[in-house]
Order: sequence, then C-alpha cells, then structure tokens
Amino acid sequence: MKDAPLTSTDARLTSLEEAFKAFADPTRLRILGLLAGGEICVCNIHECLGIPQPTASRHLAYLRRKNLVTTRKDGLWVHYKLAELGEPVMRVLMSAVTHVLCHCESISKDRQRLEAQTGCCVPTESAHLECCSPRANHDIVKARTASGRRGDRHHTNQTS
Repeated sequence: MKDAPLTSTDARLTSLEEAFKAFADPTRLRILGLLAGGEICVCNIHECLGIPQPTASRHLAYLRRKNLVTTRKDGLWVHYKLAELGEPVMRVLMSAVTHVLCHCESISKDRQRLEAQTGCCVPTESAHLECCSPRANHDIVKARTASGRRGDRHHTNQTS
C-alpha cells in the first residue's frame, strides 16, 4: 500500500524529519553540544572540534538552513547560537537533544577545549531529568558491567 502524500497540515512532521536528519551527524551533534552553552564564533568551533574551518562552516550552514541555529556577524567573524524555536514540539526536542549531549564524553571534552581556548566556561544544563538521577547513573554502570561480562562470555564461547 502506498503512503498518502503529506499535506500542509503535516508541517510539524516535516520539521521533525528535518531536525532528525540534522541530528544524524556526529559533527553536527558536537556543534550543537557546544552551542548549548551559548553563542560561539565559528573560529572557536572548528578549533575546538579539531576539524577544518570549511567543514565546520558547511555543517553550520546545514544547521542554519534547518533553522536550528542563527548567526550574528561581528566584522569578519560569524558567531553562532542555537535558534529560538517558536514551535513548542521543536523546543522540547532541541532541549532533550542538548541535554542528552551533556552526557556524552566527547561533548564534555569539546567543552573543556572551548573553555581552555576562550577562558570562558561552558555552562551545563541543570535540568533534573530522569537520566541525571543517582538511580539512573547506577543503572547505567550496572548495564555497562553486564554488557562487558556478556561480551567476555560470548568471546569465550567462540574460542572454546
């Protein structure tokens, strides 16, 4: 059965699809992780991430086309920040994504490099979500330990 074509009332679905496509790239996620702390110059973004400036600019342009970031020119420099999203569902989605990024080790390292580079600390989100509870952290450690044991057992069974 063929899917019905999208109508103009499916604008939310289209914007969600575009956002998920933007979130599907690790470099763009790292950029969003940095921008979650506030406005940053493109020069600091590419240096922090250790990527060429054209690569950073290409990913930033993609995020700008998807209305997830905005720019401000200051002379020769372009500063980026997360867009103020008008649609409530998109605001919740962006909030969730930037929060989850705070739990990624590579994002933490990117933020540390930014702080060392600029002298400014990058604030972290202080929302009290389930993933931040002591119980959730205990469950994460427990799951990692269990998966490590399963992997060892699996490896042992293959060599037997």
